[in-house]
Amino acid sequence: MAKAHAVTQAESSRFARHGGRLDDARRRYPDAPKPWLDLSTGINPRPWAPVSVDFDSGPLPEMSSLRHLERAAAAFFGCAPDQVAAVPGSEVALRLLPFTGLPRPLVAASTAYGTHREVAEDAVSHAALTQQADNGGTLLVANPNNPDGLLRTHDDLLALAARARAAGGAVVIDEAFADVDPASSVAPHLREASNVTVLRSFGKFFGLAGVRLGFVVGGSAVIDRVRALLGDWPVSTQAIVWGTAAYNDAAWIAGTRTWLRDQAARLDALLATHGLQAGGACPLFRLVEHPGAWDIFDLLARAGILTRPFDAQPNWLRLGLPADDAAFDRLDRALARG
Repeated sequence: MAKAHAVTQAESSRFARHGGRLDDARRRYPDAPKPWLDLSTGINPRPWAPVSVDFDSGPLPEMSSLRHLERAAAAFFGCAPDQVAAVPGSEVALRLLPFTGLPRPLVAASTAYGTHREVAEDAVSHAALTQQADNGGTLLVANPNNPDGLLRTHDDLLALAARARAAGGAVVIDEAFADVDPASSVAPHLREASNVTVLRSFGKFFGLAGVRLGFVVGGSAVIDRVRALLGDWPVSTQAIVWGTAAYNDAAWIAGTRTWLRDQAARLDALLATHGLQAGGACPLFRLVEHPGAWDIFDLLARAGILTRPFDAQPNWLRLGLPADDAAFDRLDRALARG
């Protein structure tokens, strides 16, 4: 692939922090074709759409409606309603972790989502997690992992939790991308793993990140603490109404899981035609390892396509799913110019 004009180090830091930096992309690439095609996130590009779901956003949300949402989410996760607390996005859930009374230190598995490292006091490699579990504290692990899509079985994670419990420790599992493959979730097993807390995201799978809705799932001590920290109105009326309806939309959920897997396979095939091998077990995003990853990022950005590069792993490039034939064609044509 031909070498493009690389972005500077200062510019790269903005794009590598997290996906969705369209404002920065427009400033850095003012001549790029519009509209921009944002493939920099792992958000479903075909979101759930409310059908005659109306709400009045004037009054404060009612507690009964909030609990109804949490019951719907619990049924979707496969756990009990009293194990679920709604929060304004899983990002907020991560930033609440130091205040939930979990054993310290909080140690993140690395490499993972950037906020994990920001909220944790230390980090260890994925290979060192079992050894770290014997030291107590709280381990923070994503499953599937972001950005490489590493997927652990719930048996492996429960075994890790058992080791941590023997040392007086705990495990937090960030399942922001787990909705596509519910069999991988530990949420249905929390009664037998009392030292495990799970974080879930509404916006990734349902494609509605702007609604700002997520959940903390776990034991009563953590759930009570989260509710005390956020107060009586942790999420908006829109989040409650749309979230409840979406979690009850079984036909959309089943169809979307199939569609996402098909789209991921289609993206893998397209990338392969350009000599790029995609990996990862999460259909919501694909990770390419290539020595010219930053050049590919720049090449695509000049075509108005935003992807996600990484400072610490300069040979990594993450791509979200194109939404339709036109988006696939645009990506194909842009890569062909390299």
